[in-house]
Amino acid sequence: MRQTEIRDRGLLFMVLSFETDRLFLRRWEDEDADFVFDMYSRWDVQRFIGRVPRVMEGRSEAVALIERLRSQEHPVHGFWAVGRKDTDGLVGTILLKPIPASGETSPLQPSGDIEIGWHFHPDFWGNGYASEAAAVVLDHAFSCGLNKVVAVTSPENHASQKVCTRIGLTHRGPTTKYYNETCELFVGTP
Repeated sequence: MRQTEIRDRGLLFMVLSFETDRLFLRRWEDEDADFVFDMYSRWDVQRFIGRVPRVMEGRSEAVALIERLRSQEHPVHGFWAVGRKDTDGLVGTILLKPIPASGETSPLQPSGDIEIGWHFHPDFWGNGYASEAAAVVLDHAFSCGLNKVVAVTSPENHASQKVCTRIGLTHRGPTTKYYNETCELFVGTP
């Protein structure tokens, strides 16, 4: 793990980056917009994301997403670009963030839990990258004092469920506690 000082809009941030044997995890940068658009414009990636899944329709949406992710930087939580060290090319993203509770009001209110999640480009599925990167972020979460991390998946998203178990999360069954929808809940503790 490395901490890097970043100045953005006159503010100073300490941003964490990580490395594994094969991967690097770093802050999203403006020049990543083409990759973000390519990844999130694919139905295979988007089909399990959000209550009403939709693909990105323009590069400007990717630019806006990167800006939104960077505006949420935090000493523990984060949204990391994941890339291969051997090529410097990006393969996906890992997130660690507060998860909203189900509820009647919009926007949904915080649940008090922290969620880990991942989205990877289909060209890189099946290589163990999600498990490798998520394990590093999960270790980071626990080393920062979090006593529980959750992951939620669509009931049909068997690939993400396998990642959950590979990184040591325990399947707790279906829940409607988050996002106003039924999802499979996985929980990890130190």
